Amino acid sequence: MELTLTETRAALPARPLLHLMALAREGDRREGILLRQNKGWFQVSGMGHEALAAIVYALNPDDYLFPYYRDRAMVLARGVSNYELALAYHAKGDSSSGGRQMPGHFSDRPRNIFSGSTPTASQCLPAAGAAWAFQMAGTGQVSVTSVGDASIRQGEFYEALAFALQEKLPCIFVIEDNHYGISTPTERYHPYRLGALGDAGLVHVDAHDPYRVHEVASAAIDKARRGDGPTVLWCEIDRLCSHTSSDDQRLYRPAEEIAADLLRDPIQTFARRLIAEGLLTQEDWEAEQEEIVQKVDEDYRRAEAAVDPDPVAVTTHLFGPTSTVSAPPVEFNEPTTMVAAVNQTLRHALEENNKVVIFGEDIEDPKGGVFGLTKGLSQVFPNRVRNAPLAEATILGTAVGLASVGWTPIFEIQFTDFLTPALNQLMSQAASLRWRSCGAWQCPMVIIAPYGAYLPGGSLWHSESNEGMWAHIHGINVVIPSTSADAAGLLWTAIHGSNPTLFLLPKHIFRKRNSISAASEAVPLGKAAIRREGADVTLVTWGNCTELAEEAAEIMSKENVGVEIVDLRSIVPCDYETVAMSLKKTGRLVVVHEDARTTGFGQSIVTEMTSNAQYWNYFLSPPQLVARKDVHIPYHPKLEYAVLPDIDQVLSAIRLTME
Repeated sequence: MELTLTETRAALPARPLLHLMALAREGDRREGILLRQNKGWFQVSGMGHEALAAIVYALNPDDYLFPYYRDRAMVLARGVSNYELALAYHAKGDSSSGGRQMPGHFSDRPRNIFSGSTPTASQCLPAAGAAWAFQMAGTGQVSVTSVGDASIRQGEFYEALAFALQEKLPCIFVIEDNHYGISTPTERYHPYRLGALGDAGLVHVDAHDPYRVHEVASAAIDKARRGDGPTVLWCEIDRLCSHTSSDDQRLYRPAEEIAADLLRDPIQTFARRLIAEGLLTQEDWEAEQEEIVQKVDEDYRRAEAAVDPDPVAVTTHLFGPTSTVSAPPVEFNEPTTMVAAVNQTLRHALEENNKVVIFGEDIEDPKGGVFGLTKGLSQVFPNRVRNAPLAEATILGTAVGLASVGWTPIFEIQFTDFLTPALNQLMSQAASLRWRSCGAWQCPMVIIAPYGAYLPGGSLWHSESNEGMWAHIHGINVVIPSTSADAAGLLWTAIHGSNPTLFLLPKHIFRKRNSISAASEAVPLGKAAIRREGADVTLVTWGNCTELAEEAAEIMSKENVGVEIVDLRSIVPCDYETVAMSLKKTGRLVVVHEDARTTGFGQSIVTEMTSNAQYWNYFLSPPQLVARKDVHIPYHPKLEYAVLPDIDQVLSAIRLTME
């Protein structure tokens, strides 16, 4: 039931809210002064947005806030102290990011304030994912995410809103419309002004008035808790400052416009209103403002003197602790495929943990995925094996939200080529969440993606591998099994891990049958497998190219050359030690992969082995790399095989090292 204006005024603690708004303003003002004194490097202000703090007064402690960088007043209302924000401004070791994030990127795990990310609107999909978790669990919690008006032209805002409307999620989207995207007026670009998004769940509000903000927010939150779906609060406010400390709005905004905005200052108008209503006196207000100035001054002086972050610790929290590895609970009476092994592993994961959810395009029965990876699972687990819309960013982004609130998403991308529409969520959210919050937030998730070529007719967008690209994204594991047993073991390990894992299934061999015994073994990440012993040449490979390696080793054995095959199985983490120990034995190194040569992961292996003085002494001949030509995968089979590594190239490389 919506509150009346009288009820809203009674529910909203006006004096504490005014104090908090003034505290936020003074913090912004103080940071601007400090920056001009060269005490700091950057500042982003929320001046003019303070009345939105009234939204927080309608939330419960277990609700979640996904803020953006002008929400200083909102996070103060949530319970973050001004001193904590001062630590963040000075990038101190005890700040929420340990000095790793710019100011304005708020984060507080105990208070359910999600860690901010700079790419605009990228928090919207994780907010929808968290709301989905609340809906599935029936907890009655809601998520609130806020964005600037310019950022709602980002496609991820639309994807999040569409998913929230589709599923009737308990999610509130707050558009903070100050009419500018840096220097660009948003009048011509605002999708709601253009009529592009319709008015489903939309409430337009004058957000200069905290009472009105609290009234509409309370109604939206009540609606969400009832299960009636999301609301978009279009909040019109003013930006009473430049975009950031690197900007000067006087260069592009008319002076009369800036002056008119100042007349609507939400703090001053709210204070005058409370004075007129007898809830505050002018004298008390002036005294309170002076106390705030002194408090902020004290907080920032103390924060400036706090301990700086330790450079030695800058790589900590990139990954979570290594989990205890157990054997996958799968067994087959006869040789089976990676597809079947993955399917059974997923089934056991769903049975073991009711917070495991699988989401992807076309994965429900009767299709069970384009490759049958989830065949039969939605019949048994209809609420936790779900079809996704054709929107890869939605798949990755909702996974981040689910993982951050304690669920275990195992989501599928149909082909690894289609990860690129989701690259923002993979890089900006999943990969950096733990690191940028110093371990306060976690993102344990598994993204399964069939990958690779050697399967004619795929062309570019169905046949790329790109593992060198994925390995370059710091903070994610990259796993590539080449046997059925490893597919089950690595997947089981990844599901029970604490990190985001990209699980790549090589299409050319994932229907190849091999054995999984009843006594299958645990398979840790970062431990290579010796597929074949040999004394003369170390051949390092993974995925589809293990077939080439096995064929080449067999041919070379007839020439009395012993090839030792090292299957990496995971490239992040990478088992360089096993490679080095094999190289020590053979003195020769050949790396074979189907990714492009330039910046392919094979170059990392060669560099690691040749740049280490100890390993360098093992070499009897220069290392060789066999890789795809630096070109896209073409459609015609003759063209496809012309660009991929072939057996002749592998044999030539091995023979060259033997010269």
